[in-house]
Amino acid sequence: MSAFFRRAQKTIHILGRKLEMMVSTKGRYALRVMIDLAQQGGAGYIPLKDIAQRQGLSEKYLESIVKLLARNGDLACVRGKGGGYRLTRAPKDYSVGAILRLTEGKLAPVNCQALEGQCENAAQCRTRPLWEKLDAMVEEYLDGVTLADLLEGPGAD
Repeated sequence: MSAFFRRAQKTIHILGRKLEMMVSTKGRYALRVMIDLAQQGGAGYIPLKDIAQRQGLSEKYLESIVKLLARNGDLACVRGKGGGYRLTRAPKDYSVGAILRLTEGKLAPVNCQALEGQCENAAQCRTRPLWEKLDAMVEEYLDGVTLADLLEGPGAD
């Protein structure tokens, strides 16, 4: 098992409780679309219908996700017969962190107004440094994971 997946199996514990970061359906599906396209390699443009079918997801819901990814330059799109989507870069050049930030906005594991600079108690908050460090750790970890890493992990063909 690679070092990446050994790190991924560790659970973050704070104050004796498991901390779970919430990633929306949109973020999870964006990763599935990107991984699916990466698995197709240089097979050209892949119709969204095929991706939706392979992933067991709603094509209609995926439309908004691929539009966002294409607008960001992560996907190339061709309309019409023979059209579809493909990655614009190699899988190693896409970080999970960048994909999730695009779909989720901020990746902060807690909803803390101090992290947003909007809390009147931020200067004297005793937990703020904890959340800032955790936020930095989550960002660093997700930025260190690429689509290529995910292709090599458990479930790879």
